[in-house]
Amino acid sequence: MELNNTYIIAEMSANHCGDIKLAKKIIEEAKNIGADAVKIQTYTADTLTIDHKEEYFKIKGGTLWDDKYLYDLYKEAYTPWEWQGELKKYADSIGIDFFSTPFDKTSVDFLESINVSKYKIASFEAVDYPLIEYTASKKKPMLISVGISSLEEINDIVDICHSVGNNDITLLKCTSAYPAKLENMNLLTIKDMIDKFSKKGVNIGLSDHSMNIETVVAAVSLGATVIEKHFTLDRDLGGPDAGFSLNTEEFSQMVLAVRNTERILGKVDYSINENNRKFARSLFVVKDIKKGELLTEDNIRSIRPANGLHTKYYKEVLNKKSNKNLDFGTPLKLEDIE
Repeated sequence: MELNNTYIIAEMSANHCGDIKLAKKIIEEAKNIGADAVKIQTYTADTLTIDHKEEYFKIKGGTLWDDKYLYDLYKEAYTPWEWQGELKKYADSIGIDFFSTPFDKTSVDFLESINVSKYKIASFEAVDYPLIEYTASKKKPMLISVGISSLEEINDIVDICHSVGNNDITLLKCTSAYPAKLENMNLLTIKDMIDKFSKKGVNIGLSDHSMNIETVVAAVSLGATVIEKHFTLDRDLGGPDAGFSLNTEEFSQMVLAVRNTERILGKVDYSINENNRKFARSLFVVKDIKKGELLTEDNIRSIRPANGLHTKYYKEVLNKKSNKNLDFGTPLKLEDIE
């Protein structure tokens, strides 16, 4: 995946609230506010888990979904597969990328049938090595969240992709909390990931579940090339993911902040602004000097503007004789000195 600018993904997830018209509106708004792509998730409750009421199938831990069973949540939140080809065609028609997160082989095969351009692996599926291998074998760009993966597992993930001939990999730093707290983001990990994995040709990005845009700006400043953020038209519409999704105004501000950050970062550039350089300091005559008189700290100084000799010559010319009369205010030149 060639990246000239930060690739911004609007994650729709379950924010369509079971309404295909709302799903299309989310795609349209994502395009209008400058996102590069819209991403969905391709699963059913049965491809993710089983319908069982044992306690360990119940969500706990201070999430937005506490006390729900996994199967019930996924049944509520899934995006109907019969929509997905239509949504992709709509996204194609308005010029925004559209792809998905598969959760098993059947969803990969389905997404291949509608010809998505790339794949995203979710943090909790990044430990599913067979799924990663099968998805990567399709030879399409892989974006992989590593929110719950150890460094050893992240290395495994990269090696698995390489083993099936897929070298187009973007690892996404992720804090798997919904929403994520700022003090848990640890974005310096992005810089370390770049140091560790860029030599393997891997890009690094951020999948962000915090409720602010400063996190994204910081990530781009550290070198993130991909940003994924949940997007809803309005949190009041509800939906399982609304509580950690940016609304239209917030997402638009985030896109603008990313683009401004790119402009601010610019490129490595040591060129000189010659227009401003003319106001730099240089050596001037600050008292009249007679021919044959010594140049001293009293009669030459470093002052603005830059018409005189570079200040690096200051010590070299001290106590040298002038070879002509030099008036107060004259820029000092090498040819003025014996």
